[in-house]
Amino acid sequence: MIVILIVVLYPIFNIIATSMSSARYISSGGVTVWPRGFTLEAYTTVFQDPYIYKGYLNSILYAVGSTGIMLLFTSLMAYPLTIPGFAGKKFLTIFLMITMFFSGGLIPTYLLMRSLDLLNTVWVMILPGAVGAYNVFLFRTFFQNIPSELKDSALIDGANDVVVLFRIVLPLSKALLATFALFGLVGSWNSWFEALVYLQDQDKYPLQMVLRNYLFTLDTNAIQGRTGAGSGVAINAPGDALDPKAVRMSVIIITMFPIMCIYPFFQKHFTRGILIGSIKG
Repeated sequence: MIVILIVVLYPIFNIIATSMSSARYISSGGVTVWPRGFTLEAYTTVFQDPYIYKGYLNSILYAVGSTGIMLLFTSLMAYPLTIPGFAGKKFLTIFLMITMFFSGGLIPTYLLMRSLDLLNTVWVMILPGAVGAYNVFLFRTFFQNIPSELKDSALIDGANDVVVLFRIVLPLSKALLATFALFGLVGSWNSWFEALVYLQDQDKYPLQMVLRNYLFTLDTNAIQGRTGAGSGVAINAPGDALDPKAVRMSVIIITMFPIMCIYPFFQKHFTRGILIGSIKG
């Protein structure tokens, strides 16, 4: 475990140290896990870029919106499959299973987004992941483990299925919701390919696309006075030249920092969450 811990933590500490080191130590390969020639010039430079702030806001919107919609619509899809007398349960189960084995692919999905007028809109980053077959089956399995007596007593008292779902089933499914909320937030936060395919307006780019621009387009010329990372901000480093690698590493730290902060608060739900679906299929 100690070896695994070192293997995992070393790259993180190296990225942090590189982002805070001066150019001459970075270019000579002298930076390991501790900053050398300590400087925050890279962070100062990055925070001059207005697209960093726009990327943050967009990523928060996409992550929270897509995760909230995923939890809501997956719950609404899974709960009817737990009702014994639901007439369409077998058909919907088979229909969902088919989607797990066959996919339309990128081009048909792109054409679908275009026909729905979702291209280059906020909704194209939120709606496509609203319902997934795998998630529906896991939600259904978890809901089935809730004692049926609770639901039956509520129905006898006059509650309908909507009340049962939102007042009984979901409050008893906090471990499930927290686990999938974390998976959804992390997945959406780290997503960049959908933005690359569906978005043309740079103002709508998530933070991962801003990071991609820095990683693939930033060069030495950008650091020394020209426009940096295709973002519209002039990067100037007086005195000691600012190493492009330091800028890249600082953007990586800025990008991963929110997820590192929220991860511990959801971790307590993992022990129960990872067992979802392990008993019943």
